[in-house]
Amino acid sequence: MRSPLATTLGSRLADAKNRPSGFDYMRLVLAVLVVASHTINVCYGHKFTQAVWSGPARAPLALILPMFFALSGFLVAGSFERCRTIVSFCGLRVLRLLPALAVDTLIAALLIGPFFTTLSLHQYFTDPEFRAYFLNILGDVHFALPGMFANDPWPDAINQQLWTLPFELACYVALTIASYAGMAQRPHLLLAASIGANVLLVALAHRSGSAGMTVHGPMLVLCFFYGVCAYQFRNRIVWSSWLCVLSGLVAVICLSVRGADYFAALPATYLTVFLGLTQPRRHRFVASGDYSYGIFLYGFPIQQTVAAMHAPAALTWYVHFPISLALTLLFAMISWHGVEKRALKLRGLLDRIETGALHIAAAVPGGRYLVPAPAVRITKSPTLE
Repeated sequence: MRSPLATTLGSRLADAKNRPSGFDYMRLVLAVLVVASHTINVCYGHKFTQAVWSGPARAPLALILPMFFALSGFLVAGSFERCRTIVSFCGLRVLRLLPALAVDTLIAALLIGPFFTTLSLHQYFTDPEFRAYFLNILGDVHFALPGMFANDPWPDAINQQLWTLPFELACYVALTIASYAGMAQRPHLLLAASIGANVLLVALAHRSGSAGMTVHGPMLVLCFFYGVCAYQFRNRIVWSSWLCVLSGLVAVICLSVRGADYFAALPATYLTVFLGLTQPRRHRFVASGDYSYGIFLYGFPIQQTVAAMHAPAALTWYVHFPISLALTLLFAMISWHGVEKRALKLRGLLDRIETGALHIAAAVPGGRYLVPAPAVRITKSPTLE
C-alpha cells in the first residue's frame, strides 16, 4: 500500500530516465567483492575458507551473490519488457554472455594452461579434461584443466567462479518458458509462483538444516525472479530508506541462521533495487563501460595465477588482492572494449533475424505462439505517463 504522493521504484526509475547510476556502481562493487571474497579461498585454502564461512563473516559474504542475481533480475526484466519478441530477448542474452565467455575459455585453456601445467604439452593437449574444458562456452561448466595449479592453496581449479553460470542460464531459460506459458505476461502469476517456490525451498532447507560455503544455486534463481517481480510491480513498491535498512538487517540475520537462507531472498532483493535506484554522479571510469562481467570472468583465473607464483607475499591477502584486482580490471576493460561492446553491436543482425521470424510466424497458423511478445506494460502510474 502507498499514498498517491509516495516515491516508488517506478518513479525513481523514470526520474533517472531508466538509467540510474546506482546500478552501474552496484555491478562494479559486487563484482569486486566477488574477487575480494575469493581471496580467502585462493590464499588460504579450503580449511580456512570453511572456518570463515562458519563464523560471523558468513552473512555479509553470502549476501554478495543474491544481490548480484536480484540486480540481474531487475535489469533483465527491463530488457525483457522492451524486446519485441522472445527472439530478441534470447539473442541479447547470447550476445551478452557467450562471446566474452568464449574468449575467457580460450585464454585459460590455450595461454594460461600450457604455461602453468605440470604435465608435458603433449599430455596437456591430449588429455580428455582439456577437450571437456571447452564445453564451458555452452554452459557445461568444468573447473579444471589438466595439471593446473595442483600446488596452489586452492588446488586444481582455474575458474571456480563459474559455478553460478548454470544458474544464471537457468534464470533466462525459466523466464523464456514463463513467457511461452503466458506467466511472464501476468505479473501476479509470476509473483505467486516465486513466493510458492520460496515457501517450498524454505521447507526443504528446514528439513535438511543446510548451510555452508556460499549460498545454494536455487537461492540465486529465486532472487533473480524477485528482481523481475520488483521491476514488474515497480509502480506499486515504495522507495523507502527505512525499508532499505530493515531489509538489510533482515537479510543479514537470515543469512546468519542455519537453514534460514531462503528467508533472505526477498529483503535482499529490496535492498539491491533500492541501492540501484540511487543516483550518484557517474565517475568517468564507471561511465566508460560495464566491466562487471569481465571482472567476474577473469578474477579467479588471475587470482590463481598470482598465487601460483609461489612467492610467500603473493599468498598474503593484502598483497594478493590489490595485484589480482589491478590485473583483473585491466583484463575486464580489454574484454569490454575488445569483445563485449563489439558483440552487442550485432543487435542490428538480431533485429533482422527477429523480423524474419515474425514474417514466418505470421504466415503459419498459430505462429504468434512460436515467437510471443515477452511482456506487457502494466500498472502505469501517473508519474510515468
